[in-house]
Amino acid sequence: MRGKMERRVGTVSRGIRCPIIREGDDLAQIVVDSVLEAAECEGFQLNDRDVISITESIVARAQGNYASVQDIADDVRAKLGGETIGVIFPILSRNRFAICLKGIAMGAKKVVLMLSYPSDEVGNSLLNLDQLDEKGINPYSDVLSLEKYRELFGENKHEFTGVDYVAYYADIIKEAGAEVQIVFANQAKAILDYADCVLNCDIHTRARTRRILLAAGAKKVCSLDEILNAPVNGSGYNKKYGLLGSNKATEDKIKLFPNECQGLVEKVQEEILSRTGRHVEVMVYGDGAFRDPQGKIWELADPVVSPAFTAGLVGTPNELKLKYLADNDFKNLKGQELKEAIEASIKAKGDNLVGNMASQGTTPRQLTDLIGSLCDLTSGSGDKGTPVVLVQGYFDNYTD
Repeated sequence: MRGKMERRVGTVSRGIRCPIIREGDDLAQIVVDSVLEAAECEGFQLNDRDVISITESIVARAQGNYASVQDIADDVRAKLGGETIGVIFPILSRNRFAICLKGIAMGAKKVVLMLSYPSDEVGNSLLNLDQLDEKGINPYSDVLSLEKYRELFGENKHEFTGVDYVAYYADIIKEAGAEVQIVFANQAKAILDYADCVLNCDIHTRARTRRILLAAGAKKVCSLDEILNAPVNGSGYNKKYGLLGSNKATEDKIKLFPNECQGLVEKVQEEILSRTGRHVEVMVYGDGAFRDPQGKIWELADPVVSPAFTAGLVGTPNELKLKYLADNDFKNLKGQELKEAIEASIKAKGDNLVGNMASQGTTPRQLTDLIGSLCDLTSGSGDKGTPVVLVQGYFDNYTD
């Protein structure tokens, strides 16, 4: 009688095709049905600790979490006074920020737009460091007017989109009915020479920027997470993140980051357990956290990779580096003897390998950031039609 065949496959990431999601759809039921139908169609089974990941876009769409540029304008006017507003450190994005800027400008008489340089927070470049070196510009201290920027550097189009964001953002502000002034600086308090009511639009550094502005004497400071953090005119909103994580839906409407979706992931987990007996983990994911080596763009324009996930996805990997063990602890072994020694080390590893040399080179990132990045790459942002991703074998190791 033949023994049990050894597994030869580790982690598998599958994009799951789903119907087009509309507002009001029972998303939990659609996700569960889509995963189980895919399993039946493709001939695979669910296992304990598989991960079902749902892209934030369809969660927000099912929730109907939308707002108009007029809603943004009304909130900005109410919170920042509606006169001259300093708008600082936005990312350069047609999808992410341009439509927000339209609403912001509609809520002000004048916008002083302060852009970071040579690139924005997530790596979209206005310039490169070689250009700064050639002109003797120090980005840590020098404040450039639009005129000085054009004199030194001319027109600079984005490498991937072909857009001159300086002109593009200026046109958006003017078309919204506001006066515009553009400056370039990397010190937040530089904006206070132009405006004392400030909307800081950075994502991951927003708390520090706000603190610096208030300490420097700003009259009013709002971050993007404070705009549409409650309904305006009956609009959608996000209590925790406001405009952060929003995307363009139409020329006059945005889709916000999903609101309160912990119940969704737990409902999917419960339904899968009820129908299959398998205890899976479930998460909602947005942008992955990785950097493009050519354009130097850091993907994470959402405030977090995952706004909601089940309890089994809390924490970081706890892994040994196989090549370290093979090259050091067991360098004199080979073949079956080496295999058995490594398996024994994995089975005997502790619950916390921090500081252990045999874990060096493993990635100490949050599980949700790692798995969410894998899912974002799997689903893509185009026409694949797989807004749900099933990850299997992620928690396996060499002994399984």
